[in-house]
Amino acid sequence: MSPTNATTLDKQSLDYVIRSGLAGGIAGCVAKTAVAPLDRVKILFQASNPEFLKFSGSWRGVAGAVNTIYHDGGIRGLLQGHSATLVRVFPYAAIRFMAYEQLAHILMPTKELESPGRRFVAGSTAGTISVLFTYPLELIRVRLAYEIPEPTNSKSPSTSKSTRPSVTRIIRTIYNEGSASPVLSSGPPPPKNVPPLLNSAAPPIPQQNPLFTYFPILKFYRGFSVTLLGIIPYAGTSFLVYGSLRSYLYPRDPKTNTAPPRSAMKDLVIGAISGVISQTVSYPFEVVRRRMQVGGLTRPYGFVGWKETVQNIWKANGWRGFYVGLSIGYVKVVPMTAISFMTWEWCKVLLHI
Repeated sequence: MSPTNATTLDKQSLDYVIRSGLAGGIAGCVAKTAVAPLDRVKILFQASNPEFLKFSGSWRGVAGAVNTIYHDGGIRGLLQGHSATLVRVFPYAAIRFMAYEQLAHILMPTKELESPGRRFVAGSTAGTISVLFTYPLELIRVRLAYEIPEPTNSKSPSTSKSTRPSVTRIIRTIYNEGSASPVLSSGPPPPKNVPPLLNSAAPPIPQQNPLFTYFPILKFYRGFSVTLLGIIPYAGTSFLVYGSLRSYLYPRDPKTNTAPPRSAMKDLVIGAISGVISQTVSYPFEVVRRRMQVGGLTRPYGFVGWKETVQNIWKANGWRGFYVGLSIGYVKVVPMTAISFMTWEWCKVLLHI
């Protein structure tokens, strides 16, 4: 917001809340679009998609994965699941940024009350609220990004095409997971894209979870508990670092209560540092969450528990398994967070808040 309006705006007015949410939603969509191809590769690595295991673990592998996706599906392949991402990101980012401003105003109404602890509480609470309302869209987005298009039967290679997963089919698949009794003696083989780690951990006689029968909506919340554990350090640390750095780089004049002119470079640096620290702190939770989100492909009749998922990751790769894809995570999160915070700040200027 401009320095002259800093003391006159009513931050709890409906007009301010709507504009703040709009600025946050736009910032989230711009940032996510900028890193969409890397986001899909990271999901494939985190969920141990068997088609891409050979690429994980090196920068050359990241380039190889991007090249393979582009070769099979072109630009649309790199952006697979991005439409669902934008549908989720706009309300998620709008709620997160808007909630943070409201909570920060309540917890820190004056400069004297600003503290790292209050910033962390405001950020983590805002992240929790936003995830609660948008998590089903996140699950759909992950399923879209995880699946590999299956080539259609065609005698001529030149006319062969790939069947791309659709949002409606993904929603139908998730909703119907566990709705029928499993066939134990015969039946179709496990899905082609199922990670071997998760598939091998599945019990021989899966039992249908009664919660799925009475509350089908819970099928869209696979991995939600781990997400909550991860969003607290991620959002809390992100806004903590963001608020602390802004206070340091944009010190207000105690007499006029005005801040120095904005700098796009400073805003980018603030966002980048926030992204590095928050990503490092919360990344193990994100890996576990991704594995649980695709767990419905291997355990449609019950949840793949977080404890079981953690044990499987540890047995397979030790502590390094919780940081698989972290390098590409940095490449994605650092510019994404930088762009997100910078766009948010400048959108607030354009929206006069």
